[in-house]
Amino acid sequence: MSDAPDIRFRSDMTVELVKHSAADTDVLWAARVSTAGEQSLEELEKDPQRSRGLINFLMRDRHGSPFEHNSMTFFISAPLFVFREFHRHRAGWSYNEESGRYRELEPVFYVPDTSRKLVQEGRPGKYRFVEGTAEQHRGTVRTLEDSYRRSYEAYQGMLDTGIAREVARAALPVGLYSSMYATCNARSLMHFLGLRTRHELAKVPSFPQREIEMVAERMEAHWAGLMPLTHEAFNANGRVAP
Repeated sequence: MSDAPDIRFRSDMTVELVKHSAADTDVLWAARVSTAGEQSLEELEKDPQRSRGLINFLMRDRHGSPFEHNSMTFFISAPLFVFREFHRHRAGWSYNEESGRYRELEPVFYVPDTSRKLVQEGRPGKYRFVEGTAEQHRGTVRTLEDSYRRSYEAYQGMLDTGIAREVARAALPVGLYSSMYATCNARSLMHFLGLRTRHELAKVPSFPQREIEMVAERMEAHWAGLMPLTHEAFNANGRVAP
């Protein structure tokens, strides 16, 4: 068997905005072609209050298509179980994830930090999460780390005997970190945020798993910097995607 690699444990998520073509003027340009024909960027920017009002009107009355004329590509590193939830979002999204068929997967695994609420109380559809005790957290971390070490040792052992990567990867748990590029537009991102964040301004409550919410919060911060008027209108209208 080859030398055992250094296994790494993480509790954070990586979200990087790697490229984009996204601005509030994209929304304005798309919307105003309906009534004014093509307009220049200078024309769109000369009346900021009118622009804010138009974007708010589009959001409020759910005229969604103007919010699709933009693009953002994110690099995301997160556990596999986060990506399995992520891939439920299909309309307006494109994904390319690293492949366990074509490369040996790195031993990087998720363990919750002390801010992660561990204990679920109540019945399905009406439950809440509470912190749990320090001993429960220590036991969770210890159990996960032991499990990860054993599973990665089994994975490496299969590879060393000539088993194909696409077969050997079945020994690995969903706490393994993967990475992907995810591309979306503002409208599809708003749908994602409406479901995957819990926010005091939301008209429709959502109860996301904390780990995917961590990813969503970082994506939202990038988007808010690119399209502040659109983000403002999203919050002002109850965080409901148009």
